Amino acid sequence: MGVVVPVLFALLAAFSNALATVLQRRAALSVPQTRGFRAGLVADLARRPVWLGGMLAVVVAGAGQAAALATGPLSLVQPLFVLELPLALLLASLMTRRGLPAALWAAVAAVVCGLGLALVAAAPSGEDTHVSAARWLPALAVCAAAAVLSAGAGLRRPPGKARAGCLGAATAVCYALTAALLKDAMQALDTGGAAGFLTAWQTYAFAAAGVCAVLLLEHAMQGGPLVASQPALTLGDATVSLLLGVLLYREHLRAGWWLLPQVLGVALVVVGVLTLARRGFDLRTGR
Repeated sequence: MGVVVPVLFALLAAFSNALATVLQRRAALSVPQTRGFRAGLVADLARRPVWLGGMLAVVVAGAGQAAALATGPLSLVQPLFVLELPLALLLASLMTRRGLPAALWAAVAAVVCGLGLALVAAAPSGEDTHVSAARWLPALAVCAAAAVLSAGAGLRRPPGKARAGCLGAATAVCYALTAALLKDAMQALDTGGAAGFLTAWQTYAFAAAGVCAVLLLEHAMQGGPLVASQPALTLGDATVSLLLGVLLYREHLRAGWWLLPQVLGVALVVVGVLTLARRGFDLRTGR
């Protein structure tokens, strides 16, 4: 029961995020590309119903993610969001009424099986419900620096794979940090009620990190092909979240011979994600 509840909420959030990705990318590709960071991009997108539908899906995903993080370890919940990519491609294929070729079905199977194998072998467990400022400060500083450097590197490049990959990596860091902060904010809600939630600095920090993630995501999707941005986003979010779970919340992963199936599972996920991103549908044309 302790694992089932957060997993179900995480799967709901992953599905909603996949739907949001499909809708937001379709909207992002309908506006002209820009070389720099343009705050007005969101204003342009807000006039498109498909983008508003994507944002509604983001809200549902956020609620599911909050419930998952409140009931389970960060290192269990966030890696499940790797499923967003195969779910997004399945949704895209339904919207474009085009079936997935056998190679993509094999990649979907690799992601699902690899993720399941890695999580069962790692068996994330245990968590420190109180994260001290001494642990938060260096984590915030490192994540902020990584996001700024990655975004800066991407924005200095013209539209293409390098730009999309860098912006995708920056988005991944912001998403992982948002999840870590949200988990702490949910702990404040559990112990102090609404007043504790509204007075906790983590509440406003995760909101700020989430806004940065959304802005970076829009520019990553607009800045280049999914083959570059999606692997950086998908794999980066899972990796950084796993590190934050272990370092901030003192979550435990099985070691010893369990590392072998964990490595095998991760390898399957990486191969599957790269294949899906490289051969997946272009959401503009359905090919």
